[in-house]
Amino acid sequence: MSGAFLLCLGTIFVIAGIGRPIATAILLGAIVYMAAIGQDIGLAGKVLMDGLYNSFILLAVPLFIVAANIMNAGTISDRLLGFCVAMVGRFRGGLGHVNVVASLIFSGMSGSAVADAAGIGKIIIEMMTKSGHYTRGYAAAITAASATIGPIIPPSIPMVLYALVSNTSIGYLFLGGIVPGVFMGVVLMAMNTVISHRRGFTLEEPVPLAELPKRAMTAFPALLMPAILLYGIYGGVTTPTEAAAIAAFYALVLAAAFYRALSLRALSGILVESARSSAAVGTVIGGALILNYVVASENIPTLLAQKLVGLDVHPLVFLIGVNILLLLLGCVLDATTIILVIIPLFLPTCRELGIDLVHFGVVAVVNCMVGLITPPYGVLLFVINAVTRIPLAEIIREIWLFLFALIVALVLMILFPGIVLWLPGVFGYAG
Repeated sequence: MSGAFLLCLGTIFVIAGIGRPIATAILLGAIVYMAAIGQDIGLAGKVLMDGLYNSFILLAVPLFIVAANIMNAGTISDRLLGFCVAMVGRFRGGLGHVNVVASLIFSGMSGSAVADAAGIGKIIIEMMTKSGHYTRGYAAAITAASATIGPIIPPSIPMVLYALVSNTSIGYLFLGGIVPGVFMGVVLMAMNTVISHRRGFTLEEPVPLAELPKRAMTAFPALLMPAILLYGIYGGVTTPTEAAAIAAFYALVLAAAFYRALSLRALSGILVESARSSAAVGTVIGGALILNYVVASENIPTLLAQKLVGLDVHPLVFLIGVNILLLLLGCVLDATTIILVIIPLFLPTCRELGIDLVHFGVVAVVNCMVGLITPPYGVLLFVINAVTRIPLAEIIREIWLFLFALIVALVLMILFPGIVLWLPGVFGYAG
């Protein structure tokens, strides 16, 4: 590790430490490195443009963001919540179950945990607190925990980014996320059930079963989106990027024409907000592409792989060690930075040890999502605090049991790869 690289890392930590965006810190650190070794700083721009030009799949990111924002703006979220209340609202802790099931369904449309938490999450928190059966902190905590499912069930923006750095099939990654996403939902509902009985949460007034078909029909067009996406990708009809475009178009038609809940003025605001979100993600991607060039120039991935292979590390021990590290990093770094900057360091070792990259990718993305609710820098905790004004201390006080449940689910995915790889195997994935 050269002095120039240490200078690069120092710059990143200093800039990030004074509160500047991590993307800015990475870009400045990479530029400092290039200046220190005497390379033309303009090379940073070339590396950035080459990386973007060769990554057509990145177009899926802004398209999924647009689709999620359109879903939030129309009445689609309300219709989905009505359907979920009719299904599981009748059980003890019913609105907590509604919260998780709504996230499971909405995750098949947005691909973003933040979109889930800020959109449908805000609505369900208001429902839970108005009922008088749940504290503000509990409603916010289960909302944050269930929002982590959003990027696990396809479509998934983090999995698109992982496919970019690992050259893994995004189709099989999407398939690999379905069972783990449902498993996370089951674990959270089980924890909600235990807490509800211990605290004696009052039963909600059940929606008559006769009304369930009507609510299902109302929500059915929205429920079709995941099926359309998966059929397009796995049926060979579309590429993942084209599927993202179809998702955005379908959401637009659904909100504007079918439900008649989207005006031109609202659409303009959605496009502006989507452009801002896409630019924020794009800046991190750009910085990561340049930093990955710096890391490759230092030959760090190869050296790390040689060291670990030389130690004769068992693949399971390696997986557990990497996931512990990612959990710790998730306390202070956002998921995008971990996926684009940290995870590529371990990919050569995964290949050397024979670790399946689809299994590793899905587990790593689940790990990063758990990091979104891990204090002190749990992004979802801050998002929910911002949109609901519920004090952060109240949310953190209630988040620990749900965090524990998700870590248990993560451990089981590591120990039993079949949870991730069974469905891809059904569709012909051979590893």
